[in-house]
Amino acid sequence: MSQQSIEIMTRRALDGGNGILRLAPTWVPRSFLHPGRRLKLHPDDLYALGAHRGGIDERWFASTTPADNEGAPADEGLSYVVFAEGRFSLRDAVEACGAEIIGQEMWDTYQRWPVYSKFFDNMGPIPHHLHQSTEQVAALGRLGKPEGYYFPPQLNYTGNNFPYTFFGLEPGTTKADVRRCLQRWDEGDNGILDLSKAYRLRPGTGWLVGPRLLHAPGSLVTYEPQWGSDVFGMYQSLVEGRAVPRDLLVKDVPADKQDDLDYLVDLIDWEGNLDPNFKDNHYLEPIPVADSAAEGYVDRWVVYGKADGQQWFSAKELTVAPGVKATIKDNGAYGLIVVQGRGQIGDLPVHSPTMIRFGEMTEDELFVTESAARSGVIVASLAEHEPLVVLRYFGPDVNPDAPEVGDCKRRNP
Repeated sequence: MSQQSIEIMTRRALDGGNGILRLAPTWVPRSFLHPGRRLKLHPDDLYALGAHRGGIDERWFASTTPADNEGAPADEGLSYVVFAEGRFSLRDAVEACGAEIIGQEMWDTYQRWPVYSKFFDNMGPIPHHLHQSTEQVAALGRLGKPEGYYFPPQLNYTGNNFPYTFFGLEPGTTKADVRRCLQRWDEGDNGILDLSKAYRLRPGTGWLVGPRLLHAPGSLVTYEPQWGSDVFGMYQSLVEGRAVPRDLLVKDVPADKQDDLDYLVDLIDWEGNLDPNFKDNHYLEPIPVADSAAEGYVDRWVVYGKADGQQWFSAKELTVAPGVKATIKDNGAYGLIVVQGRGQIGDLPVHSPTMIRFGEMTEDELFVTESAARSGVIVASLAEHEPLVVLRYFGPDVNPDAPEVGDCKRRNP
């Protein structure tokens, strides 16, 4: 499809939705993980991309970032706009009509939608790993990745096998300790978790994790706003009895450094990982945006704060009581997913499905442009006995009024 055709279709879709775009579900497999079966994807479709690709354990939202999976098609991970009979990627739409979709300032700064979000859903834990900083992967033409976590209660009716996450390294851990773990890669369990601490995960809470921080996410379904990158390095050699290929340790490492254990150890942010107050500096609880409960709706910050001194992204959870309409104004564009209930957002009907077949269209995901967000979007909850609950995430520096990490503790001592 030509750039001109995409631009025409994008503008038709924007006009038809009054600045709101309907998005199709985007499913992503991970060959080294075991799906947790809570993303509403039909059980027969968990391996719809082939067993060799792995089970589908992720759904990506408003993504213009491709998934970096071996054997993946070029558009894996990209979200698609659906309008009338047309279908085209959100990445192409942003390239064609950038400022009209994400706002002039963000377009001028990044020339793309620089963030995305996902649900990841696994039966057990993910290997202890980190995401490199941009400086560490710039020579490879890649970007670093901070990320945030929120555990939506609607999807976490069971915790699966290990609802605990290891974060960082225990104070007193040395570079030599981690180096020995990497030396033992082919001996089975390399013992990296012996150097870390696990925290119990609770639905309705979250964490903020910057680049270069080791973490082994547990088995709760996680809503994960993050920077538009898929770089990582796995530092754990065995998880739940399954070997982790060493290729996943050095996936985003220059070829001449892949056997340099000292280089791999130095990818770690040692000060950040050894922080004795790690939880205080990374743990999040929801904070209301305003006192609106009497009006029948509550908007709450669920992902907020700065990593390395910058607000890379933020996220809110909106709950609208049955029969209530609320006009919601925001500072910038956002991706949106409905996790409970039925209603209408702008002129578009929405509902949270019970079961989704692979390739099937849904009415639970939207992208709201900056102009629509600033003007205000009417959100109506139409189910008789349950609220409409919506998660939405924003790009960098969009919400200077967002809380800082630790504010939840100060407000709820």
